[in-house]
Order: sequence, then C-alpha cells, then structure tokens
Amino acid sequence: MYLSRAELDPTRRETMVALISPQKFHGAVENAFAGARRRRLWRLDQLGEKLYLLLLSEERPDLTALCAQFGTGAPPETRPYDPLLERVTAGSCWQFRLTANPTRSKKDSADHTARGTLKPCYLEVEQEEWLWAQAAKHGFAVSEGSFAVTRKQTYHFKKNGTRPVTLLAVTYEGILQVTDPEAFKALLCEGVGRGKAYGLGLMTIIHRGGDHG
Repeated sequence: MYLSRAELDPTRRETMVALISPQKFHGAVENAFAGARRRRLWRLDQLGEKLYLLLLSEERPDLTALCAQFGTGAPPETRPYDPLLERVTAGSCWQFRLTANPTRSKKDSADHTARGTLKPCYLEVEQEEWLWAQAAKHGFAVSEGSFAVTRKQTYHFKKNGTRPVTLLAVTYEGILQVTDPEAFKALLCEGVGRGKAYGLGLMTIIHRGGDHG
C-alpha cells in the first residue's frame, strides 16, 4: 500500500470547479493508474493555508497529470503505508481524521416490512452515533468527548452530467483506541461508509508517539 499527497491550488479554475463537483477529482485519481479503472480511497485535507489531496492505493500512482491540472507546481509525495499498518496493535492509541458520509436507515411508517431508506445524518448527535456504530464494527473504540465533528459540507452535483447527487461530508477528528487490529487495518485500507468515489471514507491516523498515515 502507498499513501500519496499532492498539494492543490484552490485559486485555479479547474480546482475551484472540482471542489464543487468532486467526481472530477475522482476521474483524475483513477487516471493516475494504468490498467482497469477501480475505486481508490482519497480525501481533501486543509492544513493551515494549504490544500492537499491524499490518496491511498495498492500501486504507486503517477500524479503528474493530476498535479498539472489542479496543483501548485510542488511535486507530489508518495511513501509506503505498510510500515504504519504493522504498528497497529491491540490497545494502541491514535489520533485520527475521517471525512465520511454518515447515514441512517429510516423505515417507512406505512410499511414496516419494507427495507429502510438511507438518509443523511444531519444532526450532530446522529453523526456521533454513526461513528460509535462504525467503531463497534471496525475494531476501534472512541469515548464520549474523545472526538469532535470539525467540518460539515453538503455537495450538490450531477453524476455523469445528468443524475443529481446530494452528498453530506462530515469530518471527525479525535483519539481512538484499537480493539481488533485486523478489523481496524481493514478499515484503514478499505474505507468506511458511502461516497468513496467522491473523496469520503478514508481514515488517516497519527500514532500518539509521532508516526502518521
């Protein structure tokens, strides 16, 4: 696995358009790899005054075209991710950041046998409950007060130029503890929640001792 980072220029017209319509970043990410197109995890990160695209992939990407289209001119960075995964052990504590699409299943009051419809979690209490539920399924624990929702954004765009898409993106930051290393490593590599094609689902971690991913 490789974790890559490319600095973006938010003043460029191409970047401004992609920040509103994240499927444009999705296309650029997939074009960074040879062979058949398949979904990779990526995320936009604002760090101080700088904007980055983070990308997790099994193969080393060629980000030349992506940087030419959206970048500042700074060269992208790519490093192996496996050394960090090897440090994930039961009981270890990590700072984390996750931008995800929290949803809940809402039943039809007129038909209790029907499958529930997925609805975005717009309320902060629902967003927190969603993260607790994911923690229970994916091998980590977060306690009340150990994390916070630091950003919310709703995207409205048209998929393939025709089908309207509304997507809620919520950023969580805080401290977690690993309870099941294998399940947690699977989460780090595969992501969590919906909207992965649009920059959602990638969790990155920093060991409380200093290593990060």
